[in-house]
Amino acid sequence: MKIACVGEAMIELSVDPSGRNAAVGYAGDTLNTAIYLKRNLQAAGDVYFTSVLGQDQFSDWMLNYIKAEDVDCATILRHDSLLPGIYSISKNEEGDRTFTYWRENSAARTLFKNQQGTIDFSPLSDMDVIYFSAITLAILPQEVVEALFKWLEGFRAGGGKVAFDSNYRPRLWPSREHALQTVEQAWRLTDIAVPSIDDEMELFEDVDENALIERFQSYHIKDVVIKRGERGPIALIDGQLLNPDIDFPPASSVVDTTAAGDSFNGGFFASFLAGAAIEPSMLAGHNMAMKVIAHQGAIIDKSHM
Repeated sequence: MKIACVGEAMIELSVDPSGRNAAVGYAGDTLNTAIYLKRNLQAAGDVYFTSVLGQDQFSDWMLNYIKAEDVDCATILRHDSLLPGIYSISKNEEGDRTFTYWRENSAARTLFKNQQGTIDFSPLSDMDVIYFSAITLAILPQEVVEALFKWLEGFRAGGGKVAFDSNYRPRLWPSREHALQTVEQAWRLTDIAVPSIDDEMELFEDVDENALIERFQSYHIKDVVIKRGERGPIALIDGQLLNPDIDFPPASSVVDTTAAGDSFNGGFFASFLAGAAIEPSMLAGHNMAMKVIAHQGAIIDKSHM
C-alpha cells in the first residue's frame, strides 16, 4: 500500500520570551499526519510526503528530518530558486501563543506545476491513497486546484482512494466564499473524510452538530469521521450515523494542542487503511491525539508513543 500525504512543510522557529533566540523545527499539517501515520503503520505500508522544497541548507535539513521518520521523500521536488515557508511561534507570560507566517513565496506553492509551467500529477500516479487538506488547496494556484480535482476523478475511477481534511485557515484564502466552494468540491471527491467540527462549523456556519451531519450526508462520502476533541469522534458510514460503544479517554494533561487533528488522522489512517474496522480505528486516532496534546510540540518524541 502506497499513501501520499500532499502539502507544505515549513521551517518552524520557536522563539524564546526575549525574542533573541529560537529553536528550529519543521512542521506542516500533512507532514505531521505523514509522520504519525508512518510511526503507527510501520511496515504495513509506504508513506510518501509530496511537496516542493528549495536547494538551500534548510531544505536539506528538512529532507533529512523527514527521511529519519521513514517517510519516503521520492515525491518531494526541489525548486531552483524558491525556498520553504517559515513560521514563528512565541508565547507571552500567560502562555498564549502567537503565530507569524512568511509563506507567500514558498517553493510548495509550485507543487504540480514545473518551472516550464506544465501541470503534472505524475508523482501521485502510483499511489493507492492520496491525502491532502484545505491548506494544500489554499496554497496552490486556482488552475492547479481545478486540474487536480479533474485528475482525482480519474484516480478514483481507477480504484484509488482520496482522503481529505478541511483544516480551514481563513488567512490563507481570498474569501470565505472561495474557501467554502473549494472545500465543498473536495468533499464531493472524497472517500475518507476526517473533518474537525470546529473548522467545518466556522467555514460553513452550520447552526449545530446535527446540521453539520446532514450536510455531510448530502456529500455521499463512504466513510466520514468527524473529530470533536476530547468528546471523541463520530462516524457516518454510507450516510448512516454510527453510535460506537466506545469510551474515548480524556488526555492525561493538555500541554500543547498543536497537531491534535493531524495526529488523530495519522493514528486513524494507520488502523483503518490496514483493514481494521472504523470503531477501533477511531479509538486509535483519538488515543494518538491525546498523547500528542500531553506534550510540547507538533511531533512528539517516539518514546512518548
